[in-house]
Amino acid sequence: MSEKIEIKAYTGPAGGWGSMQGLAEIGIRERSGPETARELGRQNKTGGFMCVSCAWGKPAHPHPAEFCENGAKATAWELTRFRVTPDFFREHSVADLRTWPDHDLEQAGRLTHPMKYDASSDRYVAVSWQEAFTAIGAKLKTCDPTKVVMYASGRASLETSYMFALFARMYGCPNLPDSSNMCHETTSVGLKACIGSPVGTIQLTDYEKCDAIFYFGQNPGVNSPRFLHPLRSCARRGVEIIVFNPLKERGLERFTDPQNPFEMATGRSTQIATQYHQVKAGGDIAALLGMVKHVIHLDDLARETGAPRVVDQAFIDQHTKGYDAVAAFARGIDWATIEHESGLTRAALEGAGAVYARAKAAICVYGMGLTQHVHGITNLQMLVNLMLLRGNVGKPGAGFGPVRGHSNVQGQRTVGITEKPELVPLDQLARQFGFEPPRAKGWDTVAACEAMVKREARAFIGLGGNFARAIPDHRNTEPAWADLDLTVHIATKLNRTHLLPGRSCYLLPCLGRIELDRQKTGSQTVTMEDSFSRIYGSRGRVEPAADTLLSEPAIVGGLAKATLAPNPKVDWDAWVADYGLVRDAIEATYPDQFARFNERLHVPGGFWKGVPAAHRQWMTASGRAEFNVPEVLNATGFDEAAGRMRLVTLRSNDQFNTTIYGYHDRFRGISGTRQVVMMNRADIAAHGLADGDTVDLVGDHGDNGHIRVAGLRVVAYDIPRGCVGAYYPECNPLIPVAHHAKESHVPAAKTVPVRLERAA
Repeated sequence: MSEKIEIKAYTGPAGGWGSMQGLAEIGIRERSGPETARELGRQNKTGGFMCVSCAWGKPAHPHPAEFCENGAKATAWELTRFRVTPDFFREHSVADLRTWPDHDLEQAGRLTHPMKYDASSDRYVAVSWQEAFTAIGAKLKTCDPTKVVMYASGRASLETSYMFALFARMYGCPNLPDSSNMCHETTSVGLKACIGSPVGTIQLTDYEKCDAIFYFGQNPGVNSPRFLHPLRSCARRGVEIIVFNPLKERGLERFTDPQNPFEMATGRSTQIATQYHQVKAGGDIAALLGMVKHVIHLDDLARETGAPRVVDQAFIDQHTKGYDAVAAFARGIDWATIEHESGLTRAALEGAGAVYARAKAAICVYGMGLTQHVHGITNLQMLVNLMLLRGNVGKPGAGFGPVRGHSNVQGQRTVGITEKPELVPLDQLARQFGFEPPRAKGWDTVAACEAMVKREARAFIGLGGNFARAIPDHRNTEPAWADLDLTVHIATKLNRTHLLPGRSCYLLPCLGRIELDRQKTGSQTVTMEDSFSRIYGSRGRVEPAADTLLSEPAIVGGLAKATLAPNPKVDWDAWVADYGLVRDAIEATYPDQFARFNERLHVPGGFWKGVPAAHRQWMTASGRAEFNVPEVLNATGFDEAAGRMRLVTLRSNDQFNTTIYGYHDRFRGISGTRQVVMMNRADIAAHGLADGDTVDLVGDHGDNGHIRVAGLRVVAYDIPRGCVGAYYPECNPLIPVAHHAKESHVPAAKTVPVRLERAA
C-alpha cells in the first residue's frame, strides 16, 4: 500500500458530493467502460439486475438512479477491465500472493480460467473444466461426506443455492454453513423463539406509515446507503428517529440526497436522528430495559389516574405470554444499574421511552451491532419485549426491520442452505428426488472452524465468499487449511482464502450476476430475496469477462454429476440448460412460499413469500408472542477488569464485508490506512498515549490472551469510554472461535475483550 495517510475529521453529510466523488474514483480505478454507466441504469429495477452488494429492498417505483455509492462500487468492481489469467499465476507464486493486501488481491481483476494448485511450483495452473470436475468428484467420493464443509456466501442466487443444498444432501453432507452464521443467525434464532418467524416482519412501504423508528447497531451510510432515502423521507415528515449506537455514524446524522438538484446545489442536508444515544458496546440490553421500565412506569401512572393506558393490554392479553414477569422485573431494577450497564443516563432513556410511549406505529431497525454479542439473543428478546408492550408487530407501519448484508443471504436459508435439519422439508425432498437426506445437525460456521482446527474436517467447498478472512481467529484457523484433503472455491475474483490450498485445490471462476448467462435454452434469469422477504428476478446482459467462464448453476451441476450416482429424478443438465426448471423444483419443495414462481419473476417490487408474524400468527411453542425476562444486563459475555477494553469491529465507507474497495473511510476521516484503533480522548490520556501514537491490541480474555494485532495508529474519536473501534477483518484474529453468541453461534465481533500495549 503506497497511499498517503491522512487523518482529518469529515464535516460533510452522507451522500452529496462526497458520494459522487466516490463513484468517480471507483470508475477510474477499475477502468470502467460505458457498459458500467449503462448497467447502473438497470440496477435494482424490474427487468434489470439486482445489486450484488446489500439486500436492501427494491421499490416498485424506483428512483431514476436506484443505486447507492457502495452498490455502484460493487458493480464497477465486478465489471472491471482487469483480468487474472493463467499468465498472472505463472508470474506469481501463492507464497508471493499471500503477502499482498486484501485490496490488491481482488483489484487484480476477474478470474478467467479454472485452475488447479500445483504444490511443486507453488502456483495455480490452468486445467479444463472437465478435468476439474472429474478430479473433484473423484476426491469427494473418497471423503466421508459428514467431514466435508460446503459453505455458501450470501450472494449466490436462489437457483444456485437450491442446487448446492440439494447436491450436498444427496452427497450425504449435512454441513452447510453460510454467511448468516457469521452475521444474522441471532435473528433467525431469537425472533423465531419469540414471535415464531425468523425474519423481519415489515415491508418497505411500512416506512411510509410509521411515526417513530428505533435504530440499533446498524450503519446505513456504509452498509445500506439506499436506506437513507426512506430515512430522509421519514425525517422530513416528522417521524422521530431514535438511534442507539456506540459511534456517531454520519448516515444517521444527516444526509444530502444526490438525486435532489436543490440539495446538491445548495449543500443542504436532512437531519436524520432526532435523538442519538451512544450506548456502551454491549449495553443495549440495559438501554432497552430502561425504555421498557419507563413505559411500564407511565402505564402504572395512567392506571392510577384513570388516564388512557400506555401499554396495549388488549394485544398483550390476546397475543402474548410472560408480560407480568417482565413488568415486575422492570419495576424492580434500579436506574443506577441500568445507567452503569448501558452507559446512558436515566434522562436519556426516559426521553427515548417517552417517544415510544406516544408513537402509534413504531419500527425497530437493527443490524450486527445488536446480533454479534455473546448475549445477542438477550438483545433480541429485550427488543421484542419493547415492541410487544404496545402491539407494534403485525400492524401497518410497525414491526421488526433487521437489515441484512449479502444480497441473498436470507434467500439462501429459505431454499435450504442451513446446517439445521429442522429448517428444511427433508421428507418432501426425499419424496421429490428419491433419496434419503442426512437427518443429523451439521456444522455451522463456528463448528466448521472448530472441526478444521481439530483436523476433523477433510474437505471444503466454497460457493463464493472469503471464508478464511471472514471468520475469527485467523492465526489458529489458517494453518488448518493445508491439512484438508480438498479445497474448492467458486469465485469471480482472487481472495485470501484461495491462497490457503489443501492437498488438492481448485479455483473455479464463475459468471457475475451482471453478465449475460447463455445456456442451451437461451439467456437465463436468476432470483434472490431481500431483507423484506420479497423475491426478485435478475437478468444480466453484459458480455462475460471471458468466454471460459461458467455460471454458478453450471459449476454446481458439473460437480454434482461428477460426484453423485445418476438419479432419474434429478436432471442436472436440464436444470443448467433452463433455470426455470430449477424454479419449478423450488416451488415443489416450498409450495406455500413460491407458488407460481416462474410467473412472478418480474413483479415490480418483488413478490412477498409471506411472514406469519406479520399477520399476528405466532408459530411459537406456546402459540403466542413471548416476553422474556433478561438473564443478564450486558451482552459482552465477559466481566469488567482493569485495563480491559471492549473492541467493536467496523466496516469502512470503502468496503463491503471482506471486499476492500480502497483506503478512504470518508465518514470517519481516515484515509490511506486501515491500521488504526479509534479511542475516546479520555481513554487515550488514561493510557498515557497521544493521538497518533502506535499501539498493539492484545486479547484479554480466555482463548485470545496470546493474540496480538500490532502496529495500530491511535485515532481520537467520539466513542464511549472503555470502548475502542478497529476495522474488520484486520482485527478478526482477536476474536476467539469460542467467543460467539449463545444458541446462535454468531461470532461476537461487536464486543471483543482486548487491552492496549504501546508498540515496541
